[in-house]
Amino acid sequence: MKIFTYILIVLAIALIILNIFLLDFNKPLEGNSMIALIGIVASFCAVLILLIFRMSKKIEEKLKN
Repeated sequence: MKIFTYILIVLAIALIILNIFLLDFNKPLEGNSMIALIGIVASFCAVLILLIFRMSKKIEEKLKN
């Protein structure tokens, strides 16, 4: 499970980087730039959720021991 979450975090960060390249900084709220902006926010949320999940698993392991 640990490796799987790290792989998902790396994929989400890769999506953030990809969407940054697709973003048009002159018109960030028009056309494909809006889709890229939504993708950046969604990927950032996914990274945060996965990091919270990893922390909760570490806390759970410490409570068991």
